[in-house]
Amino acid sequence: MSKSGYNFISRLLHHAALQSKAIAEISFDIENAIIKKKGRFFPGNHVFISGLARSGTTILMRYLYETGYFKSLTYLDMPFILMPNIWKQISYRKASLEYKERAHKDGIMIGFDSPEALEEVFWRVFCGKDYILQDRLQLHRVGDNILEKFRDYVNNILISSDTANQTRYLSKNNNHVLRLGYLQKIMPGSHIIMPFREPLQHSNSLLNQHIHFSKMQKEDKFSLDYMNWLGHFEFGLNQKSFFLGDGAIFREMGNYAKTDINFWLLNWKNYYQYVNQHHIANIIFFNYDKFCVDPASELSMLFNKLNVTSPPVQAEPFKPPVKIIKGFDKKLLEECGAIYKMLEIKSNL
Repeated sequence: MSKSGYNFISRLLHHAALQSKAIAEISFDIENAIIKKKGRFFPGNHVFISGLARSGTTILMRYLYETGYFKSLTYLDMPFILMPNIWKQISYRKASLEYKERAHKDGIMIGFDSPEALEEVFWRVFCGKDYILQDRLQLHRVGDNILEKFRDYVNNILISSDTANQTRYLSKNNNHVLRLGYLQKIMPGSHIIMPFREPLQHSNSLLNQHIHFSKMQKEDKFSLDYMNWLGHFEFGLNQKSFFLGDGAIFREMGNYAKTDINFWLLNWKNYYQYVNQHHIANIIFFNYDKFCVDPASELSMLFNKLNVTSPPVQAEPFKPPVKIIKGFDKKLLEECGAIYKMLEIKSNL
């Protein structure tokens, strides 16, 4: 096995299924040609988790997925992400008996049946040239034809559900900040959960992951290719910041090395200033710090907003390690703090 956990045959299969845009599009067309004949459609209130990386998106997805009402892409859908039903029929799906710590080395364990952020493959394949640039990920227009394809894709994923209760789609995708209004347009009954976290500790967590992934990707190029194919540019050698219309912030980020805490504080400010100013009706702001203090209560309130009827979650409070951080710009942190307070107010509505 390679450092990334994939042997030679697995790497070849991933290259074929994910690197080639043509093969990915063909797989989607074949899936659609078959699945549309079933005549099933799921118009329900789906859930899209966005937010900056390291804000608690994975744990939120896990709790929602475990209610049994949601269908999401899992590692079993790899590498033919765009044909979930056909791949389910022809692939060997072994039971998830073993779990291992994910590449982030943050204590979160994953298995073949774990839900994961794989949906961005769709957007990269069909409109990646519109938003993935050499030095940034930018806001992009999404045509009606792509939105219809995405509706079909969500429908196909739901048809591949393992139980009759899985009638709502669940997605975790940090890049959705680039297309929030279009998600609302194509699925107006859905919700977008936007978790946020205290800016300095959050930025430090991003910095640490950037250092960790950069080292890992230098040692194993496949892990870098893998992240590019999945559309993950949060940190590491392929890190790309969001360009959300504020050229001044984006240029200021260019003044700092990516190993500087201020680079990541600016990333935090860039992201959450945008979502605060462009708050659309179906966004639910979720305070990760309050969640850590009282997870059961916070999840109960979230489930209520999402119309999820589920037994109370038995979750104990936990305290993420607080790091002593130096070298940050005090004025910048104050600006981030002001945004954080505004998000706190919105999260309580």
